[in-house]
Amino acid sequence: MNHSINNTDRPPYGILAVLMIGAFISFLNNTLLNVALPSIMTDLDVETSTVQWLSTGYMLVNGILIPTTAFLIQKFSVRHLFLIAMGLFTSGTIIAGLATMFPVLLTARMIQASGSAIMMPLLMNVLLVSFPVAKRGTVMGVFGLILMFAPAIGPTLSGWIIEHNSWRMLFHFITPIALVIFILGFFLLKDKKEKVNIHLDGFSVALSSVGFGGLLYGFSSAGTKGWGSPWVYATITIGVLSLIWFILRQSKLKEPMLNFKVFKYPMYSLAIIIMMVVNMAMFSGFMLLPIYTQSILGFSPMESGLMLLPGAILNAFMSPVTGKLFDRYGGKILALTGLAIMTITTYSLSNLTFETTYSYLMLIHAIRMFGMSMVMMPIQTNGLNQLPRRFYPHGTAMNNTLNQVSGAIGTALIITIMSTREANYASQLTAEVTGQMTTSLEQHIALESMLGGINDAFLISAIIAVVAFILAFFIKRATPMEDEEDTSDKIVSNHSKQPAS
Repeated sequence: MNHSINNTDRPPYGILAVLMIGAFISFLNNTLLNVALPSIMTDLDVETSTVQWLSTGYMLVNGILIPTTAFLIQKFSVRHLFLIAMGLFTSGTIIAGLATMFPVLLTARMIQASGSAIMMPLLMNVLLVSFPVAKRGTVMGVFGLILMFAPAIGPTLSGWIIEHNSWRMLFHFITPIALVIFILGFFLLKDKKEKVNIHLDGFSVALSSVGFGGLLYGFSSAGTKGWGSPWVYATITIGVLSLIWFILRQSKLKEPMLNFKVFKYPMYSLAIIIMMVVNMAMFSGFMLLPIYTQSILGFSPMESGLMLLPGAILNAFMSPVTGKLFDRYGGKILALTGLAIMTITTYSLSNLTFETTYSYLMLIHAIRMFGMSMVMMPIQTNGLNQLPRRFYPHGTAMNNTLNQVSGAIGTALIITIMSTREANYASQLTAEVTGQMTTSLEQHIALESMLGGINDAFLISAIIAVVAFILAFFIKRATPMEDEEDTSDKIVSNHSKQPAS
C-alpha cells in the first residue's frame, strides 16, 4: 500500500494475513508454556512460586505496555510497529530457547511479552479502519478464529512436545516460524504514514505502569499468597491510587496517552463491563476443570488437555459463523443466547462428583465454549462500532488492558473461593470424625474438601454469568457516532460557507 490504511480503499488483505499469522504465533506461544512449567521447575531447579513468574511476568508486561499502544498506533505506521513487535517477540523466543538459568528465561519471556502486547491492539485497529461497520462482524469473527484456535491446540501440542522433547523445543519450534513472519512483514508491508506531531507523556506512562501493573500483580499474588498477605493489599491500593491519578491526568492533557472519553459512548461502556464480567466467569472452567480431572479423577495432564480440546476447537470455528450472524442480527440476541448457555453449563459444573464421567465433562465444556463463542467477539465488536474513528486506538487499547485486569481479578477470585471453601469443608469433615484419623481418611477428606471448593467456585461463576446475562438486555445495535471535535469542525466549516450579510 502506498497510503495509510483507509476503509474507503480495498481492504489490505496482505497486511491482515501477515498480522494475523504473527498474532497467532504470539498467542500460541503463551498457551504452550503452561504445560511445561513442571519440567522447567525440575530442569532449572526452581519452586512453584518462582516458576509462576513466567506467566505472571508475561501478563504484567502486557498490562503495562498495552495502554501505550493507543499512542504508538497513532504515531507510527503499521509496518514500523509490526516489525518492532515481531522483532522483540522473535528475539525473546530465541533467547528463551537457549536459556540455562531462570533469570535469563524470565527476561526472555518479558521481551516476548513486549512484542505480543503491541500485536493484538495493532491488528484490531487495522481491522476496524479497513472494513465498514456492515462487514466488521465477519472479519472480527475470522480474527476470533485466530485468537481462539491458538489456545485450543496449545495445551495438547505442548503436552505432546514435552513427552518427546525438552521444554526448550517449545521455543525452538516457534523460532523459525517467527523469523519467516518477520521477513514476510519486512518485504510485504509497505504502508506509509504521514508524520504525526504527538508526544508521549512520560509521567502518564509511569502512572499507568504502576497502576495497571499494581492491580495485575496484586490480584495475581492473591491467588498464591492469599488475601491475608499485606503485600497483596499494598500493591492493589498503590495500583488503584495510581490509576485514579492517571485518569485525572488524562482528562487534563491535550493529547492523552489513553483517552477515557471512550466511556461516554454507552454501547462501548456496556460492552467493556460485560466483557470484564464474562472474563471473570470464564476463567473458572479453564482453571478448575484441569485441577478437578487431575487431582480428583486422576487423569494425566495430556488427558486433561484432550478433554478441553473439543470445546476450544468448537469455540474457534464458531467465531466466523457468529461474526456473520452478528452482521445480520446484531449482538443482543447472540449475547443473550450465549450467556444463557454459559450460565446453565457453568451451573451444571457446580454439581461434580467422584463418579462424573470424562465424556460428560468433555460435552458440558464443549457446550459452554459454544455459548462463549456467541458472546466475546460480538459484544466487543458492537462496542467498538459506536466509537468515532479517531478513538479506535484508544478503544482497542482499553479493551485489551481491561481484559488483562479482569482476567487477573477473575483468577484471584476463583482461587480464593475454592481455597476458602475447601478449608471450611476440611474443618467440618474433620470435626465429624469420631474415631482415629487414618492416612486414607485424611486423603478422602482432602479430596472431598477440594471437590466442595471446586463446586462452590463454579456456582459463584454461574452467578457472575447471570449478571452478564442481565446486562445483555441493554445492548442496542451500535453505529459510529460523531464526537464533539468532528461536530464542531463541521459547524465551523458550514458557518464559513455562509454568505456574508
